[in-house]
Amino acid sequence: MNIILLGPPGAGKGTQARRLVDGRNMVQLSTGDMLREAKDSGTEMGNMVAGVMARGELVTDEIVIGLIREKLTGDNKGGFIFDGFPRTLEQADALAKLMADEGQTLDAVIEMRVDDEALVDRITARSTCGGCGEVYNDNTKPIPADEKCTNCGASDFKRRADDNAESLKTRLMAYYKQTSPLIGYYYAKDTLSVVNGLGAIDEVQGEIAAVLDT
Repeated sequence: MNIILLGPPGAGKGTQARRLVDGRNMVQLSTGDMLREAKDSGTEMGNMVAGVMARGELVTDEIVIGLIREKLTGDNKGGFIFDGFPRTLEQADALAKLMADEGQTLDAVIEMRVDDEALVDRITARSTCGGCGEVYNDNTKPIPADEKCTNCGASDFKRRADDNAESLKTRLMAYYKQTSPLIGYYYAKDTLSVVNGLGAIDEVQGEIAAVLDT
């Protein structure tokens, strides 16, 4: 099963993707991770990525599609979670063509819908475990009293520099301009499902599972 998780920054896509990886043996295709991996690989594609990044240029859609193609041709029965791609309608069309060329299907697009004001409150209170990426929140899921991650035991917790109200509003504006049109795109393709992204982590996981198991 191949899926896309859609939603604004802070909606919890990364947390739910990790749970799908652990629970369903899926592979998370993170654009950022793939670019970093390619840059250090020494392959022809990797050298191209390294050159683009060294020049401070934006990586083209063609390069990202090429990296995704390499992953799709691997042996993975659990399916893929697309994370950070597509971000635009043009990228969505390119991904659809790639999937068709590789004999793959996109089985579900799940929008993690949130309220902007509640999202600001959530993001400005969050910390992330430096060991495994587990997310904590000052109000709803505080860091344990022993200051050790309940998931991996690490004691290195971080707050992102841009996890503040002003930065988040800027990131939300970019999302609404570029990525939110994908909601209508996938609705028209009868692929879109919506879950409440502001629910408790286990509740959101359950809603996503209900979509995937339908």
